[in-house]
Amino acid sequence: MDGLLRFGPVAVHLGDKSGKYPDGNQVIVHGRDLRVAFDTPLVANRIGPDFDGVDLVLLGHVHEDHLAGLHRVPRARVQAHDADLAAVQCWAGLARHYGYPDDVLAAVRQMIERDFHYRPRPDATGYAHGAVWELGGGGRIRAHHLPGHTAGHCALVVESEGVAFIGDIDLTGFGPYYGDATSSLALFRQSLREVAHLDAKVWITSHHRAVLTGRAQFEADLARFAAKIDERSDKLVAYLRERPHTLDELVQRRLLYPPGYSVPFVPCAERNSIRMHLDELVGQGVVRQCGEGFALA
Repeated sequence: MDGLLRFGPVAVHLGDKSGKYPDGNQVIVHGRDLRVAFDTPLVANRIGPDFDGVDLVLLGHVHEDHLAGLHRVPRARVQAHDADLAAVQCWAGLARHYGYPDDVLAAVRQMIERDFHYRPRPDATGYAHGAVWELGGGGRIRAHHLPGHTAGHCALVVESEGVAFIGDIDLTGFGPYYGDATSSLALFRQSLREVAHLDAKVWITSHHRAVLTGRAQFEADLARFAAKIDERSDKLVAYLRERPHTLDELVQRRLLYPPGYSVPFVPCAERNSIRMHLDELVGQGVVRQCGEGFALA
């Protein structure tokens, strides 16, 4: 069952299982002059007039699960960070965003059209770090660029209420996701440091954790979330301690997803993520490349 939380003019419509993927949590900010939605997860399709009447959709980043309600608001303005803009405007842009091989992209497109009501928004426009939206009556939203998950991933902060929507810095047990072509492990590490300094008293995540209202809990959850990155590096080092591995062999052993979990993009996400970790470990002198494989230095 979906739920509703309110923080002054900020409404949080909780998705299934507190927004666990494939669902998400829908934030709607009610200003005197504008009603603004942050992203459009699947739950947007179950809200009704409060969502369907929004004037503006601000996308904190672009992925299929954050576009699932856009088809309901064809007259609303849509904005995304400049680095993610092409991914919402057209399929070719989203395909480059994912960066998967053509056969995987074909399967992904079929899946997102079926399961996430995917439709491009060629009318979408861009915003940059520090962009401000005045909602009237003192309501104000500011964008904070926090890349890594995607190149344009942002936190959207309702400054007038001290509410920060931190998107897919979602503090889940899965940990950070950086499996696509525009993802960056190095930038995600940097963003995890920067998000801690947002001026907020309420933190809202896209998935699963939903809402946190205490800084001590937020910082503890953020530390656990960030620690997943080093845990993954340690896991790779343990594989290589057994023997040298090729990248294909490491992909087969999995770093992010459990064996047997099968959706079209998983091998690509594993490959991209493992490659980033290997590059980092090589740069640190922990791992060396040997022929077509990798071994401990």
